[in-house]
Amino acid sequence: MLEMTREEFEELVAEALDRIPPELTRLMDNVAVFVEDEPPADDPELLGLYEGTPLTERGEWYAGVLPDRITVYRGPTLRMCENREDVVAETEVTVVQDTSSYTSFADLQLVGATRP
Repeated sequence: MLEMTREEFEELVAEALDRIPPELTRLMDNVAVFVEDEPPADDPELLGLYEGTPLTERGEWYAGVLPDRITVYRGPTLRMCENREDVVAETEVTVVQDTSSYTSFADLQLVGATRP
């Protein structure tokens, strides 16, 4: 397992966010990205999770609400990656895929992001 501090991991997550294509980041309205050490016990290999109201379901009522959350899980990401660049690349894909949960799968095609 690749080892790094939570602070180092958070820096790599920030780097991954900087690499997401602008076509997709423009769609990320009222979304916050968090880092947690481990996913829920019932899904130990989960790399990321989107929680919130999909963009397609937001109507006039959608105002004054807390941001949607994308959580990136440090433990499973480090267990599957061999080096720091792998962490950045995997986190980028995770965030793109979780962002697609509240936009549409067409956005994945737009940025060409697929998990190997």
